[in-house]
Amino acid sequence: MDIADWRKKIDELDCRLVELLNERASAAKEIGKLKRNTNLPIYEPLRENTIFENVRKVNRGPLPDKELQHVYERIIDVMRNIQKIEAVPKKESEVEVDKQKS
Repeated sequence: MDIADWRKKIDELDCRLVELLNERASAAKEIGKLKRNTNLPIYEPLRENTIFENVRKVNRGPLPDKELQHVYERIIDVMRNIQKIEAVPKKESEVEVDKQKS
């Protein structure tokens, strides 16, 4: 394969990554709603450590574990921000709008 072929492959992989990241964000959003309803904290360091352990277990390289963890730290940070938005109690007017949409 030449450089153009490799770049095309990377573009295709990026599309798949975007789909997976958005799927993960949707799950994080739902967890944020559950945390709001159950008063659970957004930041859960034990859960984050479990995620890091899980991704290290399945990592077969060439990405080093340390670098993979850096990537996941950023992903988790973004997902935590999504949860923060969902965890904020909705105002009465927003609840009514949501009911009207249903």
